[in-house]
Amino acid sequence: MSSRHEHPWWRDAVIYQVYPRSFADGNGDGLGDLTGLRERLPYLRDLGVDAVWLSPWYVSPMADAGYDVADYRDIDPVFGTLAEAERFITEAHQHHLRVIVDVVPNHCSDRHPAFQAALAAGPGSPERELFWFRPGRGEHGELPPTDWGSHFGGPAWTRVPDGEWYLHMFAPEQPDWNWDNPAVPEDFQTTLRFWLDRGVDGFRIDVADHLVKDPALPDVATLGPNVIRPWRDQEGVHEIYREWRKIADSYPQRGVFVGELWDDDPDRFTRYLRPDELHTGFNFPFLSCPWDAAAFRDVIDTTLATHAMVGAPATWVLSNHDVVRHVTRYGRAHTAHSFDDAKHFEASDLALGTRRARAAALLTLALPGSAYVYQGEELGLPEVEDIPDALLQDPRWLRSGFTDRGRDGCRVPLPWSGEAVPYGFSPDRAAADPWLPQPASWARLSAAAQTGDRRSMLELYRRALHVRRTEPDLGDGPMQWLPSPDGVLLFQRGDGFACLVNLSDAPAELPPYEYLLLTSDPLEDLKVAPNSAVWMRVA
Repeated sequence: MSSRHEHPWWRDAVIYQVYPRSFADGNGDGLGDLTGLRERLPYLRDLGVDAVWLSPWYVSPMADAGYDVADYRDIDPVFGTLAEAERFITEAHQHHLRVIVDVVPNHCSDRHPAFQAALAAGPGSPERELFWFRPGRGEHGELPPTDWGSHFGGPAWTRVPDGEWYLHMFAPEQPDWNWDNPAVPEDFQTTLRFWLDRGVDGFRIDVADHLVKDPALPDVATLGPNVIRPWRDQEGVHEIYREWRKIADSYPQRGVFVGELWDDDPDRFTRYLRPDELHTGFNFPFLSCPWDAAAFRDVIDTTLATHAMVGAPATWVLSNHDVVRHVTRYGRAHTAHSFDDAKHFEASDLALGTRRARAAALLTLALPGSAYVYQGEELGLPEVEDIPDALLQDPRWLRSGFTDRGRDGCRVPLPWSGEAVPYGFSPDRAAADPWLPQPASWARLSAAAQTGDRRSMLELYRRALHVRRTEPDLGDGPMQWLPSPDGVLLFQRGDGFACLVNLSDAPAELPPYEYLLLTSDPLEDLKVAPNSAVWMRVA
């Protein structure tokens, strides 16, 4: 599993995100599991990625698809067993794939034994100090302790029968841990060691900036518009990650951390990436960027400049399990990702979106640093926007009063083969349908249908990842912009690699070049068509 460069592997790795419920079903119950994932490891190896990141596989009531964890050191039976997880880690390493697992430190499940004990123990107990229990306001304590709102809609506080309220920045089934209590960081350090002992190579940290709260719990209404919210990005969070880094560095594999950090302030973002804290953080400004050359260039320049301040590599990501798939986003007039606007978007031109997604793949994989591929992205899957209301499972749907359809549309089970549902996601004669319905149009997008078709998205990704792995100028390292007309991005990596992305409405001239390495779509009269990209060797 050695890198093609001398620096650490994670600085230029391509990491594939697996959403376990929707990747591959091995036992026919309609839910993805470890059996299916292990069977598909050769697919991931042959795709050409360096590592696999798994969304939560822990014991959970699944109120939020596993992000409500009831036991951080065991596997939920819907996915398999701990022994099978250990076999998966071993087998992934045999295929030269590293393994990154999710850790969810901001909150747990309301079924977690510690929270159940806190409910039973009552007000003022040591058990309740592990969470944020507070008396309510109002004459009879009938009002929440603060005016904070949940990210899933509604208040961030829920009242229990004895009259106290507990904090949950997400669903009521996800109480927030109190990281000011020493028992909480101690227990999570045990969890990190538990998985590092089993050979995992790193952790993706869910809502990494939320762990520490302002102990005064001030009302948002009392704060100015530019004041950091009291539930995020508090100074104490950095000491937590310094301790985590010491633990990870003490293991032979020197486990790595990638933080989920939705922070618009580049300077505050990169504080998490100082040499003794996290290794990398997700680049959400790039994911959210509209299909516009000037906007992309600004995001790229800002990303590289701020990461250089702390010596950290950039990450590049187009989609994940929380956002509208970019094939669909790029097919709309409003091409940027926005949580607020997601439920109001117009219909998508999927042919246009697919063309742009192909070009975006070459852009992403040519930039300095590491890149993430969300499962199904390599198949060109669009967002599924017509899931019947009765089948929606994301808690956002309920918490928003049935106005926000949530994230289920990007979580539909993958199509692997065949002409009809379940497209090889489940074995033949499966006992249950896939947990979310697959569109009838997905037969042509299955991995089997695309394999061998050089025009397909899958084969584009395979070729691009092969070139990235064999090109010494790609991965981590410097880049420089080359002169280009408006609407066109042109940059060089190293001594002889160049990438041109045409985001304009007119064909773009190729610069002088020795030979072409890869094109997202065929050239038109030796010019780069609109919404297309080219990799080339230049003199």
